Amino acid sequence: MNGQAAFRPLADRMRPTCLDEFIGQSHILGPGKPLRQAVESGQLHSMIFWGPPGTGKTTLAHLLARTSGAEFVALSAVLAGVKDVRQAVETARQRQAVEQRRTLLFVDEVHRFNKAQQDAFLPFVEDGTVLFVGATTENPSFELNNALLSRARTYVLKRLDEADLLAVLRRALADHERGLGDAGLSLRDEQLERLARAADGDARRALGLLEILADLADDGCVDDAVLAEVISGGVRRFDKGGEAFYDQISALHKAVRGSAPDAALYWLARMIDGGCDPLYVARRVVRMASEDIGNADPRGLALALDAWETQERLGSPEGELAIAQAVAYLACAPKSNAVYMAWKAAMKDARQEGSLEVPLHLRNAPTRLMKELGYGKTYRYAHDEPDAYAANENYFPEGLEGRRYYYPVERGLEIKIADKLARLRERDRREADK
Repeated sequence: MNGQAAFRPLADRMRPTCLDEFIGQSHILGPGKPLRQAVESGQLHSMIFWGPPGTGKTTLAHLLARTSGAEFVALSAVLAGVKDVRQAVETARQRQAVEQRRTLLFVDEVHRFNKAQQDAFLPFVEDGTVLFVGATTENPSFELNNALLSRARTYVLKRLDEADLLAVLRRALADHERGLGDAGLSLRDEQLERLARAADGDARRALGLLEILADLADDGCVDDAVLAEVISGGVRRFDKGGEAFYDQISALHKAVRGSAPDAALYWLARMIDGGCDPLYVARRVVRMASEDIGNADPRGLALALDAWETQERLGSPEGELAIAQAVAYLACAPKSNAVYMAWKAAMKDARQEGSLEVPLHLRNAPTRLMKELGYGKTYRYAHDEPDAYAANENYFPEGLEGRRYYYPVERGLEIKIADKLARLRERDRREADK
């Protein structure tokens, strides 16, 4: 390893120099797969690489430039603006005119560009001045303009599995030119496996941890205690504002709805372990109690609210156990979305049917004028009726009489609710037939 390379991080030194060295992403780079075909045919196109950190987005862009003979120019959407884009494009135009050489313009974290900045690329992507490659960890369909998406093909990169990461680590340990082959570093298989698991699908993180171990190793031997200390600070991937956040809360909600307490507890643990605010989860659990359990077991809502309050009073980690208790209970509880669906249907009518007037018999009559106008005149006080029920009374505005929104399910407490409502509707029919 030469002196200049020693100052470069291991992850940068070990960056693959050809597609055959690239590890992972076989779904797009394997034989006959779309991206490999594009590379081998020389028919490159503008593209978006979407995937978690450390999955090879930047490396792939470098390899595309190298295999196509294009000049690699990188911009970071965090630091660059429209002026930088225009300057890069102008340089690319001159290079094309003078050297007849294409420019691959790589934009890292492209989702951070606003609409105007993204629009600045469009004419030059369209006329082929640049081969545009954007990298993002966020869902392009939410973060990128449709105009830009229509001009670039999106490739989804997946997190590396443990086997991929082990291959990355072993290659770095064996490489005498760019890696740690001359360092005499020795790790047992189980130590490498622990390192791969700690990297959580991120090759860059794996190589960074390996480099730290090399600095701390005693005569090339890695002590288990040192390894534990190096990997102890890592947490699982969790983006508090990105798609991973919404994917995981969606998985938690669906596991509760699907009566899968073990899976629900796993996703709860993933979110808490990744740094999610427990109070956010507690609020969402309250929503689950109303949306998916409802009146099949009304205790679920009370328990969810108690868990929220417990988290507010005790904080972490004590409060998290109460949230876990609520999640497990809701997952095991009988399910009903009857109130949820009834509420949606009622809101739809409220919005579409206009400002229908309250029937006179349902209006309050606190003044003499209101009484003279007939407010409340024919109202039947339910408590004066048999079983405190005014059979066949109408409580809807004109035009909506008899409308039904709430259909209890045959689960939990709603079985009894459905039986009661059926009996009351039968009384309505008998009263109407009189």
